Amino acid sequence: MTEHVAPTRRLHTARWVAGGGLLVAAALVALLATRPPADFTEVQTPLVGQAAPHISATTVTGGSFDLAALRGRWVVVNFFASWCPPCQQEQPELIAFAYQHRRSTDAALVGVVFDDAASAARGFLRSSGATWPAVVDSGGQIALDYGVRGPPETFLVNPSGTVVAHLDGPVTSAGLDYWIGRERGVSA
Repeated sequence: MTEHVAPTRRLHTARWVAGGGLLVAAALVALLATRPPADFTEVQTPLVGQAAPHISATTVTGGSFDLAALRGRWVVVNFFASWCPPCQQEQPELIAFAYQHRRSTDAALVGVVFDDAASAARGFLRSSGATWPAVVDSGGQIALDYGVRGPPETFLVNPSGTVVAHLDGPVTSAGLDYWIGRERGVSA
């Protein structure tokens, strides 16, 4: 009779170990599915929760831009430079984001040239197929107002004009959609 107890006990232990392993795996999947993409770092800044600093400037194509004209939409304010490798890395993602949101017009992009010549920035945007406005930050006042230290840095502004996230590093289309979805859930 003792011969049957040992195999039964081992089987019972094996089931508990397998069940525990499945539970740990399920918890890990749930954790990873609810975390933001790890492409960038959220920066804690006093600007989050405050009105976005005003941007009214000349674009790299010679037009004019005013951030207030985008009120009512989510706005991605992206500080970039043509010489910046992480900016070059994120550019296809920004193009994908702009393309995905062009019909719904729920989100818009604006680039802010950081420590770069307008002609170089214009060439960079043109060669990548970017269609959103990019403003020249003569004297660096816009970067100073936003507290930008170096590109790429991105700010997400909600439809009421409040900064809801400051992201450091190259962003992705999925990451921006994650933050917009997260913020929609917060304000719902």
